[in-house]
Parts: sequence; structure tokens; C-alpha cells
Amino acid sequence: LEAVQGQSQTLEGEIKKINSNINQVDLSIKSSELTIDKLGLELDSLHNEISDAEKEVSLKEKAVAQILREFQKGDDETPFLIFLKNKSLADSVFEMQNLSDLSNGLSVEINNLKEAKENLSGKLEETSSKKQSVQTEKENLKNKQLILGDTKSEKQSVLTQTKNQEKVYQQTLTELQKKQAEIASEIEVMDEELRLKIDPSALPSKRPGVLARPVSGGITQEYGATAFAKYGYRGKWHNGLDFAAPIGTSVYSAEKGIVVAVGNSDKYCNKGAYGKFIVVKHENNLTTLYSHLSLQKVKVGDTIERGGLVGYSGKTGYATGPHLHFSVFSSQTFKMDSSRTCGLLPYGGDLNPADYL
Repeated sequence: LEAVQGQSQTLEGEIKKINSNINQVDLSIKSSELTIDKLGLELDSLHNEISDAEKEVSLKEKAVAQILREFQKGDDETPFLIFLKNKSLADSVFEMQNLSDLSNGLSVEINNLKEAKENLSGKLEETSSKKQSVQTEKENLKNKQLILGDTKSEKQSVLTQTKNQEKVYQQTLTELQKKQAEIASEIEVMDEELRLKIDPSALPSKRPGVLARPVSGGITQEYGATAFAKYGYRGKWHNGLDFAAPIGTSVYSAEKGIVVAVGNSDKYCNKGAYGKFIVVKHENNLTTLYSHLSLQKVKVGDTIERGGLVGYSGKTGYATGPHLHFSVFSSQTFKMDSSRTCGLLPYGGDLNPADYL
């Protein structure tokens, strides 16, 4: 941590970090482009397989129709009539055996036709799924390109504000650290008051799976009075979990719910608080916060499913590097309120997310 923060204490270090983020998003874009190309090839292959499957179904249908026509020729004749019309017992037995073979053949061809249609149906479903994957990946690509543009703008903004001079950067950094400490203290005091109002009986039982992990990355900072919270956040309490999430990582809703807040604290206090954030209220009396995002993909009032995309991770707000800050609040205590130093912010009686993940 000290090494990371030490590097960011210089203008050169800050620009290096931003360049690293730009490269990270650029690689992610290239990965999306490769995925789209791969899915395109798979779709082409599936279209060929579907064409073959359709031909097979057509052949099987013709085979069944032919057997039915032959079968219907003798369908009205009883074994006794067959015996009377033939000159010998051998001819009668042969014709009856032929009808039996036709019946068995019909059964086989019907089963073959059924299998061919099931195969075709499976290919069509797979194609539909692949097309959806292509659309999703194209949307991801478009969003990552937006994130790349924003990250490049951040670099230009830093250079413009500091006039590329270390002295100016250090002055700006000192002012920022003072503001960050004030904001962290204000959030801590408010959340502590709201924690006292939590009604445990209104909360779901603590067990794994109540909420889904919002990203696949590992936990980099625990909940509560950690050493990092005291030093890194200029406060004594970390009101959530931090997850490793390279810039541009998809962030998903932990449970079905309604989006109740979408904001960007950087508009009021750049690098001072949560940055771009989203808040989702769930039916189980829990409310979740996703912050430091690079891009938000939902709006207030949207209903989102468990696992639905809410946005992409980033390092907006007070963040030493790209990650996702994830908080869980008791819904009855949650509120959006104006802070003294950083505009409208989310507050609530926070809970340990690890109790529900």
C-alpha cells in the first residue's frame, strides 16, 4: 500500500498509473474484438450445420412419407384376405412379413426424423444464444471504448491542471488529501448513527448466497475497522468490501431490485468520495452500493435482475487504483443526503457484505 501511495504522490507516478489504466482498457477492447471474431466464426459454422440438419430432416420426412404410402396399400387387408388372394401359403406369409417390415421400418424412420428435428432445434437454440453473446460483447466493446476515452481525458485533465509541474501537483494533492479526510469523517459519523437504527429482525438470515458476488475478482479490503481504513481512507471504518476489478470490468447486481440512486460525487468534489455510484434496493430489506465505477448502465427506477449489468468498474472518486467498492445497507436506514463537503451522497446503516455473499 505504501509503495502504491508513494508512487501516486508524484505527478510522474500519477501519469504512469493513468497510462497503465489506458493500456488495461486497450487490452480489454482487443480481447472483446477477438471474442466477437471467434463468435462470428462459430455462428458461420452453426449456419452450415443447420443447413445440413434441415436437409437431413427433409430426407427423413420423405422416407416416412414413402413408407406410409406403401403401408397404406395393404392397410385395409386382414391376414385372412391376404391368405385368400394369394395362390400359396408361402406368398401369403411373404406379404404379411413385408407389411410387418414396413411397419417396423416406419417406426425406425419416425424415430430418425424425431432425432433429426431435435438436432435441428438444438442448433437453432445454440445459434440464438451465440447471437445474443455477440450482441452482449459488442455492447461491452462500445462501453469499453467510452471508458478508454474518459481515461485519456483524465490524463489530459491532470496535465492541464498541474501545467505538468510537480510543485503545482503537490499543492493540489495536499488540498485533496485534506478534503478526503473531511469527507471520510463525515460519512463515518453519519453511517455510525444509522447503524444504531438497524432492526436485525427485519434482515435476512446471514448465510452464503443471499447476495451474489458483483464481480469475480478477489476481496482486497475487508469490512470494518481495518488498518487500511484507518490509514488509507483517512477514517477508522470501511463500510464495505473492496474487490479487485481492472478498469472496465463488468459489475453485476447482487440481487433483483430497483435502482434507487445513480450519481457521481466527482461533480462536486473530484476524487473525494464514491465517484460514479449506483444503489439498488432489494426485496429482502437489503440495499447495495456499487462505487468507483467508470461507466453506469442503469438509471433510477430501473428494475434489474440478479446478475444484471449495472456498470463497469473504474477508479472514480477516492480510489488509489481501479477496484469495486461494494456496500450493503439495511434498507430501512438508507438515504441519499447532502454532505457538507461533497454534494449528494448515499448513507446507511452498513452491514458486513461477507455475511450474505
